[in-house]
Amino acid sequence: MPVKQMNSITYRITGLMFLAVAFTVFLLVYLTNGQMNEHFKEYLVVQNMEMGQNGMMKQMDVGNSAVAFVMGTPEETFLASVHKSLIWVGMAVLVAGLAASYAVARSITVPLRNLSRAAEQIEHGNFDQKVPVETKDEVGHLAAIFNRMAETLAVNTSLRRQFLANIAHELRTPLAIIQGHLEGMVDGVIEPSKEQLSSLHEEAIRLNRLITDLRDVSLAEVRQLALEKSMTDVNQIVSRAVYMLKPLADGKDIHVICALDESLPEIAADTGRISQVFYNILVNAIRYSSPQSIVNIITVQVKIEGQLWLKISVVDNGPGIVEEDIPHIFDHFYRGDKSRDRKSGGSGLGLAIVKQLVEIHGGRVAVESKLGKGSIFHVLLPVGLEEDNRSQGNIL
Repeated sequence: MPVKQMNSITYRITGLMFLAVAFTVFLLVYLTNGQMNEHFKEYLVVQNMEMGQNGMMKQMDVGNSAVAFVMGTPEETFLASVHKSLIWVGMAVLVAGLAASYAVARSITVPLRNLSRAAEQIEHGNFDQKVPVETKDEVGHLAAIFNRMAETLAVNTSLRRQFLANIAHELRTPLAIIQGHLEGMVDGVIEPSKEQLSSLHEEAIRLNRLITDLRDVSLAEVRQLALEKSMTDVNQIVSRAVYMLKPLADGKDIHVICALDESLPEIAADTGRISQVFYNILVNAIRYSSPQSIVNIITVQVKIEGQLWLKISVVDNGPGIVEEDIPHIFDHFYRGDKSRDRKSGGSGLGLAIVKQLVEIHGGRVAVESKLGKGSIFHVLLPVGLEEDNRSQGNIL
């Protein structure tokens, strides 16, 4: 037998259980044989005393409470047959114990072996692995956890590949425009002009903004984005964002109505980052709302699970979000419009940045939406940010 098989946990468990069964059987047979001898002698004494004769048993010695007898051939034959039967029963129990030990060991090691093979496949990049969950014990629980882990790895790998593809797509467009224009100018096909240079400058700015957004969202995800916190009035931040986006709203004849609670307390936050949060949400609300519609912004203080929060809600009148898209709306580059047409939206990083910036401030962001009835984005920021006061569940 190979050394690897000898070191298998199956044989170790089987050996240990068999040794325990063998020791128990040996002890029981030994004690049973002793007890059989004693009780059989006592039985013969009582029988002889009742019959008033010595019969086949001859008393040799009487002293205190110990009595010894010499048994005849029939008695010895009977005891020998009983002893032999006990030995055969013990051997049968040993064989059954060995089989049961091996079966129990296999019930543990076979699922573990399946897990090992699946883990090796995952190591080689094959994430489409599932092991059968046949029991509800610890091994079955481990198999279920492994299956969920494999699914998560497969999803994360797919998202990573899509993320890289999206980055390449977003970077390629401005670079291609810049390269094409510059090559045309170098070849003399395009006459350099102020308009051409201004267009190239805008593309360079957009490219730089995209790279900055990628850097910010990456740092925020690993909680490495530096924050310059100060006591901040959220109402002022919201009002400033509305003012900055007024030309965009006016272009679609959209009215932005603010219902701001003037009694809101100041919070410790990075003013620039929180401004970016509301700017990104408002840009989406205005972009997707119908012309001549209304976008509402509501601020209020709420108390949830003993913690005070500032709740800022942005309500638009857009087309709404498909239900299956809602769980992914804050993912990188995720957009309900899969065509990647820029007319339907930006780079797809805006809401991903919103989520990360809100979370590094200890808050939460969520969306409610129904197709054809618009969307509501909720942002909750804690009053008095403390790590131990952060809610771990869904607080919206």
